[in-house]
Amino acid sequence: MARGRLISFEGLDQSGKQTQAEAVHRHLEGSGQACQMVSFPDYATPIGAEIRRALHGERDYAPDVMQLLYIANRYEARGGLEAWLAAGTTVVCDRYLASSIAYGEAQGLDAAWLADAQKHLPAPDLTLLLDIAPETAVRRKATGRDRYERDLELLARVRESYRRQAQAHGWTIVDGEQPAADVTTAVLTALAILPAPR
Repeated sequence: MARGRLISFEGLDQSGKQTQAEAVHRHLEGSGQACQMVSFPDYATPIGAEIRRALHGERDYAPDVMQLLYIANRYEARGGLEAWLAAGTTVVCDRYLASSIAYGEAQGLDAAWLADAQKHLPAPDLTLLLDIAPETAVRRKATGRDRYERDLELLARVRESYRRQAQAHGWTIVDGEQPAADVTTAVLTALAILPAPR
């Protein structure tokens, strides 16, 4: 049986990651393909619950500790991800490995260290960066923003890291400023040229 493919959506909050991940999930299931969608952080796990507390001011962790929590949250899901991929299922992730690198690097952490800490997690077969300006993120979510979402200077550095990673690793960059339907068209076009499962 061919290994399943892992598709990762990355970008700032409010860039449309969840919307587009759900669109791909519906598209693949509608075409008869086995597909699972996951979102990180997964707040339903013990580590995910701790991340939620930190994001809402109930904990005060240093940037390196926060990113280790995010990474550990993905390792909590590692067994399930590997089982799905081994069974030929396509896995669609709303945020994945690159998120820790982007947000960590924006806070002065070493990108190579963050990448190395995640080297035992399944690697994406396709990463799509939904690129928007920090000001767009704020406009799309005017209230209830967490500690990262309130910091425009941080978000600008996160965007720079995402763009650098995209250029270095050959990701697909999609203009997230355009209407959602146009974003979906671009995403499905990228999906159509993804190499066949191995």
